[in-house]
Amino acid sequence: MTKGIIAAGSVQTAEAGAEMLRAGGNAVDAAVAASFASFMAEPTLVAPGGGGFALVFRHRDAHAWLYDFFVDFPGKGMDRKDWPNPPDFYAIDVNYGPTHQLFHIGRASVATPGLIAGLCRLQEDLGNFPLSVVLEPAIHLARNGVPLGDFGAYVGELLYDIFAADEALARLFGAPDRFLRADFHYKNPELADFLEALGREGPDLFYRGEVAQAILADQRAHGGLITERDLAEYQVIVREPLHQHYRQYELLTNPPPSRGGALIAFSLALLEDYALPQIPFGSVTHLELLAEVMRQTNLARPMFELTGDAGAFLAPEHVKEHAIELARRLRSFGRRHPEAPLPPREHSNTSHISVLDGEGNLIALTTTAGESPGFVVPGTGIILNNILGEADLHPDGFLQGKPGRRIGSMMAPTLVLKDDEPVLAVGSGGANRIRSAILQVFLNYTDLHMDLHHAVEAPRIHFERNALQIEPGFPRDAVEKLREWGYDITVWPTRHMFFGGAHSVGLSPAGYFEGAGDSRRAGAVVRVI
Repeated sequence: MTKGIIAAGSVQTAEAGAEMLRAGGNAVDAAVAASFASFMAEPTLVAPGGGGFALVFRHRDAHAWLYDFFVDFPGKGMDRKDWPNPPDFYAIDVNYGPTHQLFHIGRASVATPGLIAGLCRLQEDLGNFPLSVVLEPAIHLARNGVPLGDFGAYVGELLYDIFAADEALARLFGAPDRFLRADFHYKNPELADFLEALGREGPDLFYRGEVAQAILADQRAHGGLITERDLAEYQVIVREPLHQHYRQYELLTNPPPSRGGALIAFSLALLEDYALPQIPFGSVTHLELLAEVMRQTNLARPMFELTGDAGAFLAPEHVKEHAIELARRLRSFGRRHPEAPLPPREHSNTSHISVLDGEGNLIALTTTAGESPGFVVPGTGIILNNILGEADLHPDGFLQGKPGRRIGSMMAPTLVLKDDEPVLAVGSGGANRIRSAILQVFLNYTDLHMDLHHAVEAPRIHFERNALQIEPGFPRDAVEKLREWGYDITVWPTRHMFFGGAHSVGLSPAGYFEGAGDSRRAGAVVRVI
């Protein structure tokens, strides 16, 4: 009998979860252990001071929960006149090759972290094992070290100036002689000490205890905004998942205030009218339909951003209004397409874990810390986040949020069921490409009947900012026909992390456990028999 399967962002992350499954743990035990291990195994993508979401399905009673432990805007109990002047908040130019993007880092870029609270709450509510047990793999990695690896070094090179911003952080990653090298063996004994204490004391250590005091002392000394109330009053929110029916499937995804789930659901509502299973993958009809559904979803999106009301956004009359426009445009000989509004850029340094256990329980868990704030909290080994430093998450301007308010996100851990039986757990990193990656994996696996490996590894497209980004692997004549019709197309030379990292697990129609670690982000799968 299969005990379970896990897909995650690295071999070590997946193995940490598999260790729990082998010991008789459930999907939550595996996901929580893997997430803690990812602090070490994926340190240029993941950090303990970030936030995230987990969508859990319990098979025995067909019940699902969305755990929201994303970050809050800080500053509770502090008047703006008492803010540090100036705050520790400065720009770093990240060179992505074809484009550059500015991020802001420093102590004042740190939002109130939720990840530690969320993982501990998940384990307490739905795990089988004590917290101390699921922490063991992460503690072992922190004491013994993990090679940074080619992918970790690649991400580190992109964010070089951030990891080099603080001497202690740079030393942690091998400076001066082995800084961010693929063969650098990353160890973090202070983080191991923290995790051992966390297993004994629970999350109060981070939010009220000794570690909280270290975070607060560092914030006060260096121009940060986090207050004692921010940490002590942080709350994990358990929400009802957003439900969307598509053909014979039920999609469960992240509800508001996250936007990614609603946008995926809207795209699926538009696609209901089209016989996608009869359209050849990669044909010009297939590519145009996907691109125009993405465009139409972008055109509909301002209504959701204005109201935050997923019910009104997904109401049949609103979907029909956009479905009529989509159908008209697909029939148009001239292919004159409206310009879609420019979506915000969001945190791209995100990782995802999917688990299916032998009892039929599913979990999809997505986390991020932004790009890192450019420092490590002294004496703890803990790296926080820089989510206040991402301009497009803060349309009213930097440092203008309401203290205690949950910040919005595109992250969309997603589960798919059929007749209350597990079909798929999927999620992704990749900023605005999160929703297009999840959408395409879902369609490949369900409508197009690909096995999960091919559903994840198949080339993807992404449409935004009136440009169509295309991975290699689609027929040249289909791509050129779209170009003739006026699409502004960029064909990437290789598959790339830009298009997400949709680490997924599923149950095939024949009852076979399937898993796929997205190679775009060095994903890995472990099956436990």
